Order: sequence, then C-alpha cells, then structure tokens
Amino acid sequence: MRPLRVVQVGAGGMGQAWLRTLAAAPGVEVVGVADLDVGRAEAAVRSVGGAAKAAATLGDLLPVTEPDAVVNVTVPAAHSAVNIEALFAGVPVLCEKPAAPTLAEALVQAAAAEAAGKLLMISQSRRYFAALSAYRDLLAGLGTPGLLTTGFFRGPRFGGFREEMAQPLLVDMAIHAFDAARYLLGSEPVSVRCESWNPAWSWFRGDAAATATFVFDDGARYVYTGSWCADGQETSWNGEWRASGAGGTATWDGERQVTSSVSGTAEVPPGAHEQIAGAFEEFAGALRTGVTPSGTIQGNVRSLAMVEGAVRSAESGERVEIGALLDQAYDEALALPVREEVRDRLVSWGGPAAALATAEKR
Repeated sequence: MRPLRVVQVGAGGMGQAWLRTLAAAPGVEVVGVADLDVGRAEAAVRSVGGAAKAAATLGDLLPVTEPDAVVNVTVPAAHSAVNIEALFAGVPVLCEKPAAPTLAEALVQAAAAEAAGKLLMISQSRRYFAALSAYRDLLAGLGTPGLLTTGFFRGPRFGGFREEMAQPLLVDMAIHAFDAARYLLGSEPVSVRCESWNPAWSWFRGDAAATATFVFDDGARYVYTGSWCADGQETSWNGEWRASGAGGTATWDGERQVTSSVSGTAEVPPGAHEQIAGAFEEFAGALRTGVTPSGTIQGNVRSLAMVEGAVRSAESGERVEIGALLDQAYDEALALPVREEVRDRLVSWGGPAAALATAEKR
C-alpha cells in the first residue's frame, strides 16, 4: 500500500508531539503542516527532518498536497472550522480533544461528518493504555459495577491560558476521566451533580477542584474527585480508580498496576501503541479497513456532554439531566450559522437522540 498522506494543522507544543508521532508511524507520509505562524510550521517540519510543505492554513495546503487525512491540533476554538473545511474537501479528520468549546458546535461537527460522508474521530488519547483495557476486563468479571470512582490530584504550574480559565480542571482535564468511565462501564450517563471550587492557595483564577457524581443508564454511579492544586503525593495523570460490584472490587493505579479482589494484582506491560500513538493507530486502521473506530464524533459527544453537564451543575448548584442538555444543545446548533448541507442533516435528525443512537456506543 502507498503511504497514508497526512496534513497536520497546528504546530504548537502539542502539535510538535503529534508531528513526532506521525513521523515515526510506519506507512505514513506527512505532506503538509499548517500554522498561522508559518515560521513555526517550517521549524516543526525541520525538527522531524521531513520534506512537508508549510503554510498558514489548511486551505493553502489541500490543493497542493492532496492528503488522505488531516490531523487537527489547533486550539479548541478553531476545531470546528478546520474539521468542517477538511470534511467537505473529502478528507477524513483526527481531531484533538475537546471536539469543540460547546456541545452545540460538537453536534454541528457530527452533522457535518454525516453530510460529507467522511470520518471525524476525536483523539481521547488516554483511552489507549494497555492497563486501562486490562482494568476493563477485570470489571467485566465483577458484574455490573454499582460504584466507580476516580481520584485525581496533581499540582501543575502551566502558566498561560489554563490558569485563566473559569473551570480549568473540568474543561481541560476531566474529560479524559469522564470518557474513560464511559469506556469502563459500557453504559451512558443520564445525569450529574457537581460542585467546584478554588482552594485558597490555588494559583488558578478559576475553580481548580471539583467533585462530580454521575448516574449512568444501568444504575451505576461514577464519582470523580480532583484537584489541580494538590502538591505532594500526586496521583498518576490518569488518576486512581476503584470499582465495586457484586463480584468484588477492582482498582487501577493509573499506571501499570491493576488489582482485583478475585484474581490479585498484575503489572500490565505497555502496549505497542499508547496515548496519541494509539489514537492515530486506530484512526489509520479505520481508514485502511473501513472498521468504525471507538472515537467517532457521534460517540464522543456524550463525553463532552459530561463535561458541559458538570460545569452547568457546578454553576447552578442543581442536578443536570444529560438528555435535556443534549436537547438544548441541538436547538442551539440549529441556530448557528452553518452550511446548508449541515443544517439539512441537523433537521433530519429531529433531535440529538436519533443521531447519537446510531453511533457505536461508548
């Protein structure tokens, strides 16, 4: 097979990590890198020793590179525009999380992918740990968990935009755990109650700590408690996990160790492709085989809804119903200025439930 020709959009810090991953991937040729700072795009290409073209925008590169795929590593506010441009140019997209700043914009992207007939996959990179997969297998042996918990405690000094966000923990980080909870439980969230706050010693402007309790459609509860200003005895970036079911208890330390009260403790070796390399491996495999990947935009909408639901609950002090949140986002999506083909697709759904019901669950 000829190499998979890829254009990457975005050459910042995360963009450079993606470019190294793409450059190391077998059977892949990076043919273009776009960034509003063209000099940064050119430097990123030089850093991996490639011959890719550099330009300011995706539109500049599409006609001269004829890519098979686009990897979108722009800031979240630019995700929709880049993704929709690529999709209607006939090019499938792998996009960094979150899909969009709002749930309504994510629904627009789902409609655009359907209207264009092209794959839009969201990279929830922390799904791609061998230990997480092993932990899921342990949970299956416990029966349906009644309770799943995540404790996440880190003290990063990022500087920049994260320290200015209103909800840095929930919006920028918690989606990883929320998405993993859907993967582990094999069910979907129906409601959330969340409280967020900012400890007195915090170096963040917004709320750097939160506790959220989700009810899932099989009756399971998922409880997330985290802080981004917790110095000392930090957890893994994946957090620490515990699940209780009729058959016992299982834990995951967020790294390599999984433990079950039934089968004991195991150290899980790294997989061949983890984190963003794992996301790209699944994306490339989907393009080559036609198999639907786990991270389609339609499925990922529910992970984003968990974030938006938690934020709204924290702000209102009320329980938020995920179904009502999606219905509201659908109405908001219809009010956005979008291409006629996208609007037609949105209208054809008659509501978000019909569109999401066709997506591969979780």
